[in-house]
Order: sequence, then C-alpha cells, then structure tokens
Amino acid sequence: MTEVHPREILIATITRLLDGVRHVAVGASSPIPAAGAMLLRAMKKRAGAPPVRISILGSVEHNFFTNGSAELFDCAGQGRIDAFFLGGGQIDGQANINLVGVGDYPASTPRWPGSFGSAYLYFVVPRVILFREEHSPRVFVDKVDFISAPGTSAPGVHRTGGPVALLTGKALFSFDKTRPGFTLESLHPGHALEEVREATGFAFADPRDTGRTPAPDRETLALLRGQVMDELAETYPEFASQMRREVHA
Repeated sequence: MTEVHPREILIATITRLLDGVRHVAVGASSPIPAAGAMLLRAMKKRAGAPPVRISILGSVEHNFFTNGSAELFDCAGQGRIDAFFLGGGQIDGQANINLVGVGDYPASTPRWPGSFGSAYLYFVVPRVILFREEHSPRVFVDKVDFISAPGTSAPGVHRTGGPVALLTGKALFSFDKTRPGFTLESLHPGHALEEVREATGFAFADPRDTGRTPAPDRETLALLRGQVMDELAETYPEFASQMRREVHA
C-alpha cells in the first residue's frame, strides 16, 4: 500500500468522527478538520448517501453564511450545527480549554488571540471535537491557567453541547462527561503508550485493548489526494500545496 502521511491519518480519523452528521462547521484556521469534513462529504456523495453540509468560515466556495460568525452562532443556537472543532493553547483532563494565555490573567504571557465564541459553541453544539496536532506537556496540562470554555457544567446547567473526542498528532481519546475525563482510544502509527503518557500532563484512562488508529484505505486515499485536496486549495492553498509536495516526495 502507498505510504500514508501522518496528517492523512488525522484527516481520515476526523471523517470517522463526523460520520452521521448533517452539518459541520469549521473555523477559519483549521485545514485538517476542513479536509476531514470534505472527505466525508465526498464519500457520502460517491455512495449516494444524504449530503453533508459544510460551513468553513473564511471560505467563499464552502461557506453558506453571508454575515460571518453572527450567522454561525444563530445556526448553532437553533440546533442546526451538529459538529464543530475547538482547540486551545492549553487543554486539561476535564476538557477545559484556554485560548487566552499562560499565567495569571490579565498578566498572561504570552497572550493568545482570545476566547471569541468558544464557550458559547461548546455549550450548544452537540458534537465538539477537540483538535490539536501538537501533543506536548505544554499543551495538555493538569489544569488550564484560564478557562475560555469549560468541558463540563454543574448539574442543573442547561447544556446541549460539549466535547466527545480529542484528536492529537499522537493519539485519539474519547471524553466521558460523567467522570469527567479522557479515555485513550487508539495510538497513531509510530507512537507508543509510554510516549503519549510522557507528553500528556493529565491522567487518562488506558484500556488494555488500545489499538492502532487505522490508516485510510487505497480508495479513500485516492479521493483525499485528488478531489479533497483540489477543494481544500480554495480556502487553504498553502496547506494543500504542502501536502501534495510531501505525499509525493
């Protein structure tokens, strides 16, 4: 089989995590989640299945919104977005995310772009996938320095949305809001359990039967490297060009 790029495994994993959604929204700086959503749409279309709607902020071709984030928030609040992606400069074991900065607020150093609408979307989108390609102790901490968006809420707080999974460059985790905490679901090829433990600043459940994250099959890979990269290039031309160079190197 053709050698698979590590990012192609991430894209294919996102596609599986999105299976069953009708409408997925993607932020403006998320080429890997966008590629995963596009791959799902292409696979559904090829199979003659009901279409998947994709809204990518910052895209002309793949964005149904005409008023930017205001429409995104309205759509999410009405329950018409099934999945969204969030990341963070820090993420802890209770799925709290920090988009503000390191250290005591407001003297955080460095300062990051800010929370924007992350807390709102975390509460109303039913399937939030946490995604951060970098997997290191500085990202995955025991406790975030600032909570931009909480992973769970106290009993009695109305909340229809929240995290279901965490995908990193090393592994895939599921999230159990009743514990709350993460469970390791699979290790990506080339990565070991002890390596993931050392790179993660919070404790996670580790089933004995943890397997390997599957790579896309030949047919899926062809679709990803062809049609999906062509579509992705409209919004993320540099990322698409880089992927093409690296997979054909």
